[in-house]
Amino acid sequence: MSPRVRWSWLVLLFLPSCERPKPPSEFDAAFALATIERQLAPGPRVPNTPAHRATGNWLDSLLRTRADTVIVQAWTHVDAAGDSLALRNFLARFNRSAPDRILLLAHWDSRPRSDGPNSRNPQLPVPGANDGGSGVAVLLGVADALHRRAPERGVDLLFVDGEDFGDFTNHPLDVLIGSRYFAAHQPDGPRPSYAVLFDLVGDKDLQIYEEGNSLTGAPEIVDKVWAAAAALGYQKYFVASPRHTLIDDHVELQKVGIRAIDVVDFDYPYWHTPDDTFDKVSAASLKIVGDVALKLTRER
Repeated sequence: MSPRVRWSWLVLLFLPSCERPKPPSEFDAAFALATIERQLAPGPRVPNTPAHRATGNWLDSLLRTRADTVIVQAWTHVDAAGDSLALRNFLARFNRSAPDRILLLAHWDSRPRSDGPNSRNPQLPVPGANDGGSGVAVLLGVADALHRRAPERGVDLLFVDGEDFGDFTNHPLDVLIGSRYFAAHQPDGPRPSYAVLFDLVGDKDLQIYEEGNSLTGAPEIVDKVWAAAAALGYQKYFVASPRHTLIDDHVELQKVGIRAIDVVDFDYPYWHTPDDTFDKVSAASLKIVGDVALKLTRER
């Protein structure tokens, strides 16, 4: 080794960690952000609307160009008012034969009523840029990366429907519909060793705290995900402290024995309002969460 090369290695070795060049990210944040805009284009993704059907068809076609296999779970849910909802879950599978699998999920529907505490009009539907749209964007960014370079482990990406339709208090069977259906109708093959739900992860002021039902139901998975974030230098955004306890899709998976957690930034002032729009989300936030999600798919 020449003296010049040896000196270069010594400089790199003793540089402060903050100055060392990071490896290029596999996660294409610009692509992920564009998928949020595409989700919003037809209108709110409320079940039984043309926008909902169109977005589901788009998701199906996009996933089929990237995943090894796509499973569509289609069913009819009768809600508390007696109305029939046509719903679909989409499961995109990578390295399907691998026995060691993980499951990443998000909901793709949006809420029919803007009944959040900061809403200016409760009669309007929620556009769902961050609530639903950002989690889907992260999963689509992961799908894009796994298509370019296949994972060594098995990875399943689940897009659930009907998460946000009904009333969590008075009609609990009209929410979390897709995750409940998936839990009762799991596909053949090995179950995932764990699952991570991504919800409300595109906020420009990103701070993701540990969620209470995740810490109760799968604390070791919380530790794994927050450790992955720390290894990428994202401790500022993945805060290792509990804050909210939420009933979300991960709870339905926990009920059937899947070690599932929720990655969610619930401190979002536009939650369940008509102002959950494209200008509220950030490519930088999607990249942070997408990098963590991809790191999980690359670990063994």
